[in-house]
Amino acid sequence: MRIVSLLPSATEIVCALNLGDQLVGVTHECDYPPSVRQLPKVTRTLIPHDATSRAIDVAVREKLKTQRALYTLDMPMLAQLQPDLIVTQALCDVCAVDEAEVQAAACGLPGRPPVLNLEPTTLDEVFDCLRKVGEAAGVPNQAGEVIAALHARIAAVVNRTRAITNRPRVILLEWIDPPFSCGHWSPELVEMAGGVEMIGRPGERSRTIAWDEVVRADPEILIIACCGFDATRTQQDLPILRANPGYERLACVRSRRVFVTDGNAYFSRPGPRLVDSLEILAHAIHPQLIPPPPKAEAAQSV
Repeated sequence: MRIVSLLPSATEIVCALNLGDQLVGVTHECDYPPSVRQLPKVTRTLIPHDATSRAIDVAVREKLKTQRALYTLDMPMLAQLQPDLIVTQALCDVCAVDEAEVQAAACGLPGRPPVLNLEPTTLDEVFDCLRKVGEAAGVPNQAGEVIAALHARIAAVVNRTRAITNRPRVILLEWIDPPFSCGHWSPELVEMAGGVEMIGRPGERSRTIAWDEVVRADPEILIIACCGFDATRTQQDLPILRANPGYERLACVRSRRVFVTDGNAYFSRPGPRLVDSLEILAHAIHPQLIPPPPKAEAAQSV
């Protein structure tokens, strides 16, 4: 089978199922596992690579008034790759090529390859996506084994945090300028990790929030995992965060429990590495109880 992935999390799912040798095309953002970086790219972004966080936010809002996505397909490359299966998503309006464009493209390809659309909003639905990709690629048993291994890692964390009675107030931010709450699966992860997410709601979209909401919640722990940014890029925006009124009075700031982590590799990708995200969170929230994440870099205290 010749598989084309149109989002990074799908690429990670395909590779987790040991189907990397059947992956023939990926997006310009697919970077994990490292081997996929050499594959042909079938998308490009309409956002300048050096844009500021505020400029990205403005561009996203403006583009969404006229079109549903900020990525576009390289149709000649897609036709050249002759895929048997295309994996995409319609969950986020800005994270991948517009679903309608993908469906239209598939109809114009020889054999009209099926398009598998992934739309997880919860952790359980992410595992359902693993099953769907496994079934579509003819490896359902392999998918079951991968899911079982991920569940075992989740259980290792939850079994340690379940009995915790003193659960700190946590806010997980997905963007700094302007601030965005976390959403979808991330509030679940915070709860599993032994915290109480003060703003984000499980299964709901992340949203722009007023800084006053953060001040009123007075988090004991602040985790910053900017969507699409690694930790180094996120740290460039910390002066913007610190300039907000009342920042220095937050409980998390006074106790030096503000953390930055790689939101691009982890929290914003609904794939196998959400379990790494859980382990990152749990160690940051309860470092004496939960060991450092075995497969990821621990969140950085800032």
